[in-house]
Parts: sequence; C-alpha cells; structure tokens
Amino acid sequence: MSVKQISVFLENKPGTLKKMTSVLTEHHINMRALSVVDTKDFGIVRMLVDDVYETTNVLSEANFIASLNAVLVFAIPDEVGGLDKLLQAFDEAKINIEYMYAFAGKNGAYMIFRVSDTKTAEGKLAAKGFECLTAEEVAEV
Repeated sequence: MSVKQISVFLENKPGTLKKMTSVLTEHHINMRALSVVDTKDFGIVRMLVDDVYETTNVLSEANFIASLNAVLVFAIPDEVGGLDKLLQAFDEAKINIEYMYAFAGKNGAYMIFRVSDTKTAEGKLAAKGFECLTAEEVAEV
C-alpha cells in the first residue's frame, strides 16, 4: 500500500530549513524520513511524518508550500545485492523510478520510491514477492 509523502518547497537561503523544522518541533511532529534536494533558488524537502494531515495543515498555517504524493516503501535486506534484487523487479516490470531515497529504522534499511503509477507498480511488485509497507508499518520501524 502506498504511503503519503509531503513535499515542501523552500527558498534556498540560510535558515529556511531550520524555520520549517522549528514549526514541526513546536507541533510535536516526528519526521520518519527526510530528503532535501536543491537548485540555485529553491529546495524541495521530501519527508514521511507521523501525521501527514496535521503536518500539511501546520505547514500551510506557517505559510510553507506543501503537497502530498503517494510513494512506495520497501524494506531492504541488509545483504549484498539487497537493493539490486528490488531494482531488478522494477526493471522486469518496466516501472520507471522518478526518484528514491532511504532511511534507517530500528530493524534495518528502507527505500522510498516515487513512480508515476503507484497502484500498478505495487501490484506488479507484489506479484514478484515484494510487499510495500503501510503508513502504520513505517511508523513502527
């Protein structure tokens, strides 16, 4: 099952990321995973949080521009080729990965994937024996 990811657009200048994390801290919002990419003028923060809807409301009230996207989250075995096996399944199913990033949990590593059609990708990968984590499972890792 897909998980909702929040993408926040930030001006690329000192202190902007800190302002966003301060807002989250003030509202007791826990980030589970985080990726920051930038260009010369702006950055995009992509994150999984403990409460997606509360977070989007809090960010909006603080004048941050945020959007929700569906992503797929998979546990990656801590072994040589663990990620390669999953990427092989993506390749065989002809699923294009728009972007991906990782986070570490108590029980191992996890990869977050953004693809154009999450439902189709999830079905094809499940048929190959790979199961996506739910938002509840992400909260427990």
